[in-house]
Amino acid sequence: MMLNIKVLGPGCPNCQKVEAIVRQAVAQLGIDATLTKVTNYAEITQYPILSTPGLVINEELVCSGCIPSLAEVMTWLTTALETKQNTKESGT
Repeated sequence: MMLNIKVLGPGCPNCQKVEAIVRQAVAQLGIDATLTKVTNYAEITQYPILSTPGLVINEELVCSGCIPSLAEVMTWLTTALETKQNTKESGT
């Protein structure tokens, strides 16, 4: 099962830190994930984000305007996997 992860932001140092944390969490969890950097302002504003960097997992904004800890990102990824698994099992 693959997760779709997006880092929202112009590519500033904080955005790069969020991307590095996400890559580390994905590697530690050993999950399949597609990581996309969204730098286009028009695309970023498609999400309910007030400030960057932002983190989107499976089209759900989980963080904006801060740099999350590795533990937070791992929790969000695990929750997203569980949610995706439950949705798949229920047939929706």
